[in-house]
This record gives sequence, C-alpha cells and structure tokens, in this order.
Amino acid sequence: MDTHAPRRIILDTDPGIDDALAILLALASPELSLEAITVTGGNCSLAQGVDNALRVLALAHATHVPVLAGLETPLIRPPLTAPETHGDTGLGYARLEPSPQVAGSRHAVDLLIEQIMAAPGEMTLVAVAPLTNVALAIRREPRIVKAVREVIIMGGALLHQGNTTPVAEFNTYVDPHAAHIVYHSGMPITLAPLDVTYQCVLTQRDVSRLLALNSPIAQFIADATRFYMEFHDDYQGIQGCVINDPLALALTFAPELVTTRPLYVTVDLSSELGMGQTIGDFYNAWQHSPNLRVALQVRARAFIDLFVTRMEALIRSMNAAIS
Repeated sequence: MDTHAPRRIILDTDPGIDDALAILLALASPELSLEAITVTGGNCSLAQGVDNALRVLALAHATHVPVLAGLETPLIRPPLTAPETHGDTGLGYARLEPSPQVAGSRHAVDLLIEQIMAAPGEMTLVAVAPLTNVALAIRREPRIVKAVREVIIMGGALLHQGNTTPVAEFNTYVDPHAAHIVYHSGMPITLAPLDVTYQCVLTQRDVSRLLALNSPIAQFIADATRFYMEFHDDYQGIQGCVINDPLALALTFAPELVTTRPLYVTVDLSSELGMGQTIGDFYNAWQHSPNLRVALQVRARAFIDLFVTRMEALIRSMNAAIS
C-alpha cells in the first residue's frame, strides 16, 4: 500500500450540526479520501440525516461521495432524536438547497462490509453516531473486525458527566447495546469521549473568521452553529459550541492532537438509571485486558485552529473554482 496515498475513510454519521462539520473537514483534508457516508438514525431521523448528508455534500461540490441509509432505529431501545440540540431539521438555523444527488440504493451495512473486506488493512471507519450500523455489520460479517485498519469513535463519557443523562453520552445512550457489541468486538478502536470533545469549543470569534471570507460554506457554518451555541449557552453554560465529531475525524490524520491510554471499557446495560454509561476500569479492578485506546487529553485550541484553517482553505479553493 502506498503510504503517501490519502487514507481511505468511511464516515458513519447521523447528520446533526457537528456531523455536518465533520463531513466538511473530511472534504477539506488532503490526507483523506472520503469513500462513503453511511447514515443511521440519531440526532435526527434516518431520512432527515440522509437528506442532510446529501445537502452538505452538494454545498461543498462533492456529490461524487456516495451516501447510503442504514438502520432507522436502535437494536433494542426505542429511537431518540435531539431536536433541542440540532434543531428540527438537524442543521440548526441553516437552510441548504436540495441536492441533485440521490442516496445509494444499497444498505449502509452492506457497504461497510464490502468496502472493508475488499481492502483488508486499508479502510478506516470514523463512527460519530449511535453504533447501530457498525454493530450490525460486525454481526453480519465478523471478519471485518480484523480487516478494518482502524475505527475512531466519538462516544461515551468516562471521567466527564454525560450530556443526555447525568452519566451517559448521547450516541452511547441512544444505542447502548450496539456500543457494547462494538467495544467488545476486538476492533482496533480509538475512542474520543466527551472527556476530550467537550474541551473543543468553537467560538463566535472563530465563526467570524470564516464569515470574513463571504461564502455559502461560511454562512452555513454560521447559521448551523448559531443554534448549537444557543443550546450550549441555555443548557450547559458554554459560550460557543462543542464540536465533538470533527475532533474524531481529525484523529485520522492528526492523532497527536490527543493523548490516549489503553483501557478496558464497557457499557452499562443493566438499569435505566445507568443505561448507556461508559465505564473505564482505570485501576484494573476487573483484571481485563484493554479493549480500547481512549483519548483523555486534547490540545483543544490547536484542534479548533486546525478546523478553522481547513475551513478557510476549503472556502478559498471553492471560491477560486467558481471564479
């Protein structure tokens, strides 16, 4: 394999505001080749998430990237969406034009299996949604566990409080059974939990930097994140908005942004009170081998600067193409 070739990635997502920013970051990063977007229900309904992914790709003139629908509902629990966080459409106050692209007719789980098995050791999976699609792919074709190059997951909260219940992070809470399957699958997983993502705050000053370039992408980021910032201010007292999913995406090409440690991690499925809690065995009380690499420290401002700089470059390249 050519070590200088772009890293091939599949993004499994539930677009959402920060998911949309992760899509844009993937497109703005020359180190990456975004091979496909697979969608599950989560921040919004499955159909809305697919439509959002298509519209964001169209905004960035990237309609060559296939979008495939996966699972609408979690494995066992009823669906849960987050309109209070992401707005009624999932993209805050942003209103994007419909895309000329249509979603692929195949199922997202089929694509995950086929793409990973077709190129053993080459495909990186970035999973920033409830892990329903990934869990089903593992159950359907267990060989993907050894064939995938790397899995980077945005999910969980270990030493940080939850953002959906006092102890549970949204993606893990929506489908804790899927998370349990994936965490214990043997895949080479790096986990980016709220412990690191909640330090990565995009501010109004950052957005103003982008608006100075006067482009549809800058306006989209401003309109989407304005809703997100209002939520963070009202519910969590945060000035700005946390961009969880782009951090996970960035670790594909800039792993030095975080400090990780190997840790045995599991998910509480036993009670409604603790449902979806991500538990890390920091003192090795259970004497289990580590199953994940967990990011516990982050160079947060370096990441935000990287994100904004990449968005500026994407905007400039699109403006140059138009002119």
